[in-house]
Amino acid sequence: MACFNGWFSTRWYAMLYSHRDEQDAANLVLPLIAKGGLLPGQRVLDMGCGRGRHAQVLSSKGLHVTGIDLSVESIREAKRLVPQARFEVFDMREPFADGGFDAAVCLFTSLGYTGEAQDDQRAVDAAAMALKPGGLYVLDLINGRFAADHLVERESVAVEGVRFQVRRTLEGPGIIKHVRVEHDGGVEEFQERVHAWALPEVEAMVRKAGLQIFDVTDGSAVHGFDVLRSEQMVVWARKPS
Repeated sequence: MACFNGWFSTRWYAMLYSHRDEQDAANLVLPLIAKGGLLPGQRVLDMGCGRGRHAQVLSSKGLHVTGIDLSVESIREAKRLVPQARFEVFDMREPFADGGFDAAVCLFTSLGYTGEAQDDQRAVDAAAMALKPGGLYVLDLINGRFAADHLVERESVAVEGVRFQVRRTLEGPGIIKHVRVEHDGGVEEFQERVHAWALPEVEAMVRKAGLQIFDVTDGSAVHGFDVLRSEQMVVWARKPS
């Protein structure tokens, strides 16, 4: 549980990724709505919703959004940001609903943090269970090959007077990010560990959940996935009718 509620719930995480704003979310979500054929009034489950930036875009287009996340702080912020949506503190590895949703989305690499493959499979299984027959599933994950080939080993970032010293390493199938936060109150250190995803394993996971893949794109949700050039892989699937 600490891998979700520690670093990800801190204000430092939100500050370091402050450039991941509503416009960044819209760059993926708007093409997602168009490609997925989603219509106003339909129900969308946002799994690993974080602070609600994707939910905000979905909701602005008339979709009824339910967001779930393990982080109490993130859910509190999401409720403030998107008051018209529904948010719950919930472990997306557990079944949330038995049908009823027109779409389920899992965006901004929200899988691969526990180091246990069965945890990720459970999350995809739960998404499939939540969908109506014919429902859309969209899974957005880091492209492990690109991440390994373009690894920035050391980086120093200053945001609002706070200095982030970031060190990245590769360990087996994972990418480890060590974050040192230097601020007026002292120094804090965190670690973020995420699986370096390969497309075949993602496809196998989605198919095992009983979903039918119909496309794989890059993070634009428009262009085809290229294992050497795409930072993200976006897998598109539907629940059989």
